[in-house]
Amino acid sequence: MANSLIQDEISKELEYLPFDMQKRVLEFVRSLVSLSPTGVTGKELLKFAGTFTDNEAFEIKGIIEKDCENIDISEW
Repeated sequence: MANSLIQDEISKELEYLPFDMQKRVLEFVRSLVSLSPTGVTGKELLKFAGTFTDNEAFEIKGIIEKDCENIDISEW
């Protein structure tokens, strides 16, 4: 997720560029995105299969649901 302050600054600067240069900026940003790591394959994760007991997995799932899946509107 990008920092909204940076996005705002980029948007302000883009307003001063002609269309062809804006297009170049877009292409550059897309090239950066394609260089970003996208994670690991499922095959690579298989080595961790069975690492947790059922109770540990259930506990972790509960913690994630309780603490990580909530949206704090005032945070944004």
